[in-house]
Amino acid sequence: MKRFWNDLIKHYRYAIYEAKAELKAEVAESYLNWIWWVLEPFCFMLIYTFIFGYVFNTKEPFFSAFVFIGLTGWDFFNRCLTQSVKLIRNNKSLLSKVYIPKFILLISKMIFNGIKMFISFIIIIGMLFFFQIPVTVNILYVIPTLLTLFALTFACMTHLMHYGVYMQDLTNVVTIVLRMVFYMTGIFYNIENRLPARYINILMKGNPMALILSSLRKSILYGETPDVKWLAIWFVISIIIAIFGVRKIYKNENSYVKVI
Repeated sequence: MKRFWNDLIKHYRYAIYEAKAELKAEVAESYLNWIWWVLEPFCFMLIYTFIFGYVFNTKEPFFSAFVFIGLTGWDFFNRCLTQSVKLIRNNKSLLSKVYIPKFILLISKMIFNGIKMFISFIIIIGMLFFFQIPVTVNILYVIPTLLTLFALTFACMTHLMHYGVYMQDLTNVVTIVLRMVFYMTGIFYNIENRLPARYINILMKGNPMALILSSLRKSILYGETPDVKWLAIWFVISIIIAIFGVRKIYKNENSYVKVI
């Protein structure tokens, strides 16, 4: 992986520049500019809060913040994965003229979506004060939880970018799979309170996104210690998957332009 680190050090400035340029382009013709990055998940939070909080009478404490945290983490993961599938095809003109390590494009997308996510986290901080949610030292577990989220996202993106070059229908497949995972992740309900005990362990340990979102909520909303053991396990698994993904990209990157 020496080549990976050398390429990262050499080209990380391009990833940052590309992310900034894309952020500016996205809001260039919008009246509300960057406010849409907060307004979109906020509106979805209001919808889910109304439907599940009032119509279905959900008793989850701090339900609005509960949903917003889930949507914030999920949107980052979902956007990164769906965008990675066509990343090579969308940058065909650039890649055919100059060499850029293909994983740099993934990091650029993660920075792009990560900035949006951290803006939403500012809203979460405001919610803590608005709802008078007690803040404990366990909120520091947000850091290893987000590191696990970043590692998992990058790992999945490497493989989706590679296979997206050869399978044009992969976008549709990924969209369907992510929609299914969305409902299995507990965005608008608490898995640990709604499901039988025998299914909780399967979903919480077998679905890393459910584990990550639950860990964020425990450390931010409830002052609890998340399942650090399984966070560490999924972090290591993600690193291993990412290593195989990066190697696959290096091995096949010369053929990408020819295929597309």
